[in-house]
Amino acid sequence: MTDLTRLVGEELDLPVVDAVAGMARALADKYGTASRAVLFYGSCLRERELDGLMLDFYLIVSDYDAAYDRRWLATANRLVPPNVFPFAHNGLAAKYAVLSEADFARLCGAGADTVSVWARFAQPSRLAWAADDAARKAVIGAVAKAAPTLLALTRPLVEGDALAVWRRGFALTYAAELRAESTARPGTVVDADPDRYARFAAVISIAPTTHQEAERRWTRLRRRGKIVSVLRLAKATATFAGGIDYLAWKINRHAGTAIAIKPWQRRFPILGGLSLLPRLLRSGAVR
Repeated sequence: MTDLTRLVGEELDLPVVDAVAGMARALADKYGTASRAVLFYGSCLRERELDGLMLDFYLIVSDYDAAYDRRWLATANRLVPPNVFPFAHNGLAAKYAVLSEADFARLCGAGADTVSVWARFAQPSRLAWAADDAARKAVIGAVAKAAPTLLALTRPLVEGDALAVWRRGFALTYAAELRAESTARPGTVVDADPDRYARFAAVISIAPTTHQEAERRWTRLRRRGKIVSVLRLAKATATFAGGIDYLAWKINRHAGTAIAIKPWQRRFPILGGLSLLPRLLRSGAVR
C-alpha cells in the first residue's frame, strides 16, 4: 500500500452521520445486487444539520445492464456518464450519480476525457456503504487516481506552493464545466482544509510534463467539458424528475439570479433546459 492509498483509505473510512449512512444503505438497496458502493461527497460533507440541503452521492454499480430495468437508461449511462437521479429518505433530499466500477476507475484517472469525476474526488469524500471488501478496495484504487490527475495537469502551470497548485487546479476544473458557483468557489474548497491538501500533495509523485502540453490538455478538457455538460443537462431533464426546477434552484442559489421556469419549459424539459443556456452564459450565471 502506498502512502497515497493509505491516506485515501483513511479519509474514505471516516464515519458519516447516521442519517447519511441510512440514506446510503437505502440507495444501495434500491439497486439490489448491482450496488457495489455509495460515496458521499460535496459541500454537505462538512455539515451536521442536513435539513433543507441537497445531499450528493455517487452510486457505483457492477454494470449498467444489471442496474436498470429500462435499456435506454443503461444506454444513456454508458454513452454520457453519469446518469443523475433524485432520492429522498427519512425526510432528507439528495441527488445521486450512477457509474459502473469500470467507468468510475476510468473517469478518476489521467485518461479521462472530462474533469467531472476526478475533480470531485480529488476533494474529500466518504465511503458511506460498500458491498464487500473487494468493492471498498476498488473504490480506494479509483479515488487514489483523482488527486494525482489534477496535480499532474496543473503543476506545470503554477509557480508556487502546493496549495497554489490545488487552487489553480480547481479553478481550471470549474472552467471546464458549466458551473453555477462563483469564481471564488475553487479557492474556498482548498481553504476549508488546507492541511488536508498539503498532506495529499506531499505523498503524490507526478510525471514531469511541459507547460505547453498541460495547456493543450486543459484546452481539450474545456472544449469537451462544455459540450458534455450540455448533453448531461439535456439528459438530466429526462432522468431527473423536476430536473429543470432543480437546475434553476441551484443556479439561483449559487449565482444570485432569479430564474423562473415557465410552464412550457416544464412541459418540454429538455428543450426548456437548453433554452436557458444562452441567457445564463451571457449573464455569467453559469461559467
